[in-house]
Amino acid sequence: MTDLTPGKEAPEPALFLIHMLTASGAPIALVALLAGAQGNWAGMFAWLGLAFFIDGIDGPLARRYNIAERLPRWSGASLDFVIDYATYVFLPAFALSWSLMLDQPWNWICGGLVVFTGALYFADNGMKTPDGSFKGFPAGWNMVVFGLMVLSPSQAFTIGFVILCCALTFAPIRFVHPVRVKRWRTVTLPVTLLWMGLAAYAIVNGMSLEGPVATVFTLASFYLLLVSAVQQLLDRVD
Repeated sequence: MTDLTPGKEAPEPALFLIHMLTASGAPIALVALLAGAQGNWAGMFAWLGLAFFIDGIDGPLARRYNIAERLPRWSGASLDFVIDYATYVFLPAFALSWSLMLDQPWNWICGGLVVFTGALYFADNGMKTPDGSFKGFPAGWNMVVFGLMVLSPSQAFTIGFVILCCALTFAPIRFVHPVRVKRWRTVTLPVTLLWMGLAAYAIVNGMSLEGPVATVFTLASFYLLLVSAVQQLLDRVD
């Protein structure tokens, strides 16, 4: 067995497995795209959910084993940005444009705005704040488009909400990272897990939630969207 104990000089091939874990998001994104191209939106977002899970564990592993210094040839940050743009921005924009959520030309307009603003956001070196929050809407379109598809609001609401999120990409408003932001994490992390559980149920249920379950999912979504902005407002009041 390979020893990956923190602090020990692990062999380079063993450490490279962490980069391979990150890169696995690329073929996962391709499979998700193929599912979406066939109109299998539940399958597409199931694969994006797997990519989301991998994204949640590869970064902590890379920091734990100090990959940046011990494998300087390979940029984990660049690799992560490539995968994240595909799974957080491009594929959700594809779903927004290719599904029947919006009529033409709004599907192309909204999809184009998503990939455009998302590209600019990923180039922003100031996207992170000292408390671990994101500055501006963090291009989390996988969650936004998924929620809109599951809850099926009116077309006017969908268009307005997409444009609002695009505008908030450049706003000096904080958005939560459910793990790195310590403030209210005892609430935020369980709400995140609840959201993920309900999302999994929606996928199994044919991309649909109804009744009280839909209400809880909506409340959890707005909590995750607004919690850091509320914290920011409280700081200004104090």
